[in-house]
Amino acid sequence: MLIVFNPTAGRRRAALLWRVLDVLVANGVRLDLMETNRPGHAEELAREAAVRGEKLIVAAGGDGTIAEVANGLMGTGARLGVIPLGTANVLAHELNLPFAPRAVAAALAFGRTQPIWPGIARQGETSRLFVQMLGAGFDAHIVHTLPLPMKRILGRGAYVVQTLRQLPRYAYTPIALRLDGREMQAASVIVSKGCLYGGSYLLAPDARPGAPGFSVVLFDRAGPAITLLYGAALPLHRLGRAPGVRHIRANRVEFVGNSLVPVQTDGDKAGFTPMTVTDAPGPIQVVVG
Repeated sequence: MLIVFNPTAGRRRAALLWRVLDVLVANGVRLDLMETNRPGHAEELAREAAVRGEKLIVAAGGDGTIAEVANGLMGTGARLGVIPLGTANVLAHELNLPFAPRAVAAALAFGRTQPIWPGIARQGETSRLFVQMLGAGFDAHIVHTLPLPMKRILGRGAYVVQTLRQLPRYAYTPIALRLDGREMQAASVIVSKGCLYGGSYLLAPDARPGAPGFSVVLFDRAGPAITLLYGAALPLHRLGRAPGVRHIRANRVEFVGNSLVPVQTDGDKAGFTPMTVTDAPGPIQVVVG
């Protein structure tokens, strides 16, 4: 078992990792630990390990780290394990993964799996895999502008603070897109593989993480007031039913036009539109317990 650890998670989360590792080692599990030191490094480490024949590669970090490791495993047959150490841990909530150290260790040792089918965002010759969702518009603007020290200190609260700071500053540029060839426009867009968003909050009940295709959530209204309403609806699990919100199933999402709208995938910066979103070539197996 290889553990790929993102040390930017901080000391408190590193302590949680060591508690999981202590349980695994005490139960005779043989493991190696490798730390990432730059963006994309987790993908490289995972791919190299899979080529060596490693059967289980564990992402210890947040959703961004999980997506990098998943990208490295695509097409190899290796299984993906998760030690959730991130701020939101959306995929862990989506798959009902354990969070307590002993339960995490037991799940990794037991090895039962569940498939997920990632998406891929392409821009020119570059591509980026995501396991949970892609956002274009205001939520991506928050990810792009969020200071890392604030995130480390405040955790989820940093997103609330940054949202309040950016409400009057964001341009709310209309987003032009095509869903399976159909022309659309929205103020913000979330292309989701899973049902949850921002942690354990329900957004897209029609999503199917293990199947091809996406649940595309279109936010038709723009401006500070409606954005505050959307933010208030999220912890009540009502964001998906808020005014001006549409849900459309699609297999191909094309962000078109000349406007440079910020994009985020799994809580990490992912550039700007235009961009095309399709399914990954196939599913990967995630260890769930």
